[in-house]
Amino acid sequence: MRITHRRKKAAPKKIYFYNEGIAAPQVLTLAADGSSLGVKPTAEAIRLARAEGLDLVQINPKHDPPVAKIMDYGQFRYHLEKEARLAKARQHVVDTKGVRLSLRIGKHDVEVRENQTLKFLNGGDKVKIEIMLRGREMQQFPLAFTTVRNFITKINGLLPVRTEQTAERQANRVTAIIVKA
Repeated sequence: MRITHRRKKAAPKKIYFYNEGIAAPQVLTLAADGSSLGVKPTAEAIRLARAEGLDLVQINPKHDPPVAKIMDYGQFRYHLEKEARLAKARQHVVDTKGVRLSLRIGKHDVEVRENQTLKFLNGGDKVKIEIMLRGREMQQFPLAFTTVRNFITKINGLLPVRTEQTAERQANRVTAIIVKA
C-alpha cells in the first residue's frame, strides 16, 4: 500500500539584478577577487565592471546599501543552476511503503514480507506494517499486537530499525511504522 504525500511548492527562484537592472543609487562594491572597493554610485561600479570585461551583479539587495559584486553573470548563473541540479539529484523523497500481514499468515509468507521490508528499509523508505481484522478476528486484537511486535523483532534482528509509531489499534486494523536506524 502506497501512501502519497502532498508535494510542497517550490521556493520562488531568487532573482539577481545586474548592470543597468540594479535600481539602487549606490552599492557596496566587491571586486572579482572578493575584496571590498567600498560604497560607490551604481553607474561608476558598472563602469569599473565593464572596464574589466565583467558584469556588476547585485548579490544582497537587503543590505543597506545593497551589495554588488563584479563577476561574469553568465558563469554565475551557470554555477547556480549546476548546484541546483546536483542538490536535486542528491535528494531522496522518503515514501511510506506498506506491508500487510494477517493472523493466519504462513511461515513462508512472513519470510517474503521480511524480504520486502528489508528492501524498502535499505531503499531509505519508511515501512507501515498493517494487520486487518475481519469478522471473528476482531476479538483477537492482542494476538494481532503480538504478531506485529514479533515481526518488528525479526526485522530488528536482521537490520537495526527504529519504531516511529508503535503498534496501534485503528478501527479494525493494527498498524506500526518502522524506519531504518
